[in-house]
Amino acid sequence: METCRHLIVGAGITGLTAAAFLRDPDYLVLEADTQIGGYCKTIKKEGFVWDYSGHFFHFKHPEVEAWLRKRMPKQDIRVVEKKTYIAYGDRKIDFPFQKNIHQLPQAEFIECLYDLYFASSQGEAANFKEMLYARFGRGIAEKFLIPYNEKLYACDLSTLDKDAMGRFFPHANLTDIVRNMRVADNASYNATFTYPEGGAIEYVNAIASEVHPHNIALSEALVGLDLRHRVARTTKREIQFERLVSSAPFPKLLKLAGLAHDESAFSWNKVLVFNLGFDRKGARDVHWMYYPNRARSFYRIGYYDNIFDTDRMSLYVELGFAKDAAIDVEASLARVLADLEAEGVTQGHRLVAHHSVVMDPAYVHITRKSIAEHQRLSRILQAHGIYSAGRYGGWTYCSIEDNIVEAKALVANFDP
Repeated sequence: METCRHLIVGAGITGLTAAAFLRDPDYLVLEADTQIGGYCKTIKKEGFVWDYSGHFFHFKHPEVEAWLRKRMPKQDIRVVEKKTYIAYGDRKIDFPFQKNIHQLPQAEFIECLYDLYFASSQGEAANFKEMLYARFGRGIAEKFLIPYNEKLYACDLSTLDKDAMGRFFPHANLTDIVRNMRVADNASYNATFTYPEGGAIEYVNAIASEVHPHNIALSEALVGLDLRHRVARTTKREIQFERLVSSAPFPKLLKLAGLAHDESAFSWNKVLVFNLGFDRKGARDVHWMYYPNRARSFYRIGYYDNIFDTDRMSLYVELGFAKDAAIDVEASLARVLADLEAEGVTQGHRLVAHHSVVMDPAYVHITRKSIAEHQRLSRILQAHGIYSAGRYGGWTYCSIEDNIVEAKALVANFDP
């Protein structure tokens, strides 16, 4: 049996960061795929550069961004002020919707403002859906917040915790909304983003430059864990470890460890992502567009071509599905192309190249039960030297930068 002090499961952002900042050279990164990156892989096809999904990087920690940039000196990295809108009827509403209801038709604006004014008298919300009604009123909730988030999460919003999106949800009170009618202030946590010309994989490569290539085992999946003896079984061998850091989806880790748990506590959606390249330019001055209209298949599209101002429209399009849904990719593509034309995104454009990927899991469903079970089971795992981290390991909603900060802090507490 082989031995390794620090075993890291997953060569995505979280796992590679853990390896990069470990003070102990005795480590091994296991990756089931044939290449590093996790969901931050980049695809290049017919001159288009796409990621698995739209990974626009939002840095809150200048030192993290500086550390990455230092390791990618040849990359053209753009810092972009994000322009985000909501397609509502025949209008383009500034995001976030709740701060820009004055851009609605007058009758709908009055309806939303009236409901908002009286919403504050409602009681404490018990779940995400109740929070939307209680904080913003029926008009804002039912015109955008509920239909959009139901399309994204592909679930009943009343099952989610009221703080399921944490700091990523754009809150606003009555004063903010009224003030925004005269002086626009639509700043959010991701008002600006950075993006490298070579795609998101360049950030992954920057982190990986601090990891010895011989310490990354590709095409080797974790298939079992013996908690008592701290032994990991892979598709190729058995490895005894002192500590294990996993970024694998938390329910999967529990099954590999044979740890009894309430499976109903953990739910998620799947997202089908289409990367689409067209023969000519489309709309300018837009990076994200949200679609609350339930008649449209997608909930959001992003414009790669407006980051570097290329001469052909390059989109990513996201569709949400329940975790057990069967996905017909070809039928979905046909519908997406029809919906893009109906929305005026394409106007006789010719599709030159495309790529698709199903992200499963994509967005986890954060509920009171999932929070409690994750805390309980994490304590058991940590007692056996196993630490579950990252968006899926932590079963949370977070940014890519959050993963870097978390992994770095985690291994800083390990003995060298």
